[in-house]
Amino acid sequence: MNFALILLVLCLATGVLWAADHFHFRKLRAPGDKEPLWVEWGASFFPVIVAVFFLRSFIVEPFKIPSGSMIPTLLVGDFILVNKYTFGIRLPVLNKKVVEINHPERGDVIVFRYPPNPSLDYIKRVVGVPGDRVVYRNKRLTINGVDVPTQQVDDFMKAGLAYVPRYSETLGKTEHQILIESESPSYVKRDNDFRYPYRNNCQYNTDGVSCEVPAGHYFVMGDNRDNSQDSRFWGFVPDENIVGKAFFIWFSWPSFDFKRLGSFH
Repeated sequence: MNFALILLVLCLATGVLWAADHFHFRKLRAPGDKEPLWVEWGASFFPVIVAVFFLRSFIVEPFKIPSGSMIPTLLVGDFILVNKYTFGIRLPVLNKKVVEINHPERGDVIVFRYPPNPSLDYIKRVVGVPGDRVVYRNKRLTINGVDVPTQQVDDFMKAGLAYVPRYSETLGKTEHQILIESESPSYVKRDNDFRYPYRNNCQYNTDGVSCEVPAGHYFVMGDNRDNSQDSRFWGFVPDENIVGKAFFIWFSWPSFDFKRLGSFH
């Protein structure tokens, strides 16, 4: 569902009703007359809908985490806020960038339109920026030939069923936590013959994958490394697909862990 398009249509519809009442029909009503229903339930909502549309399109947008691909950073049921302007101002609905501000950096958590199906929103962490050589083999991440600093910190209780090794990883200026299951295979399952744009930029073998990130694209991965469908499987994220930068957990259901509320890396 394209909620931005729905809001735009509501803005236009209620705006027409508001303008018709403000500039014409209001002058025809006698003082003290009750507003007709089309004004009470249509035109009166115009300012509210415009405010919501503006905030959601240009400032922040709420999202709910539907899967465990970003555990332990984000849990299933987390409600987050996404900064819509930090990577540039985009036209609502069209998502076309009209003002350049910043670019995603390694370590940023971004929401984007899933390249194979842009009607879906995904959330992952930026691992590689344009021009990077990203290698993930034998569960070790290297960027441009340099190992990404990683250190095991403790074990994480996953879904209340088993403990999984938790690591601290530093990408650029961002230190965050990831999960790596030692018993899971290193290879990437070959689905759909890996048909995606710039497929020739990647090489696969039984140890993992190596990719050179093309211009205007990003390589993303989930923090739950062995349970994430990401750039290793379906390719790169084009800049035009980026929705914004995730930065704040404002609610979590059903965990109710209030200690987790707030900003995150």
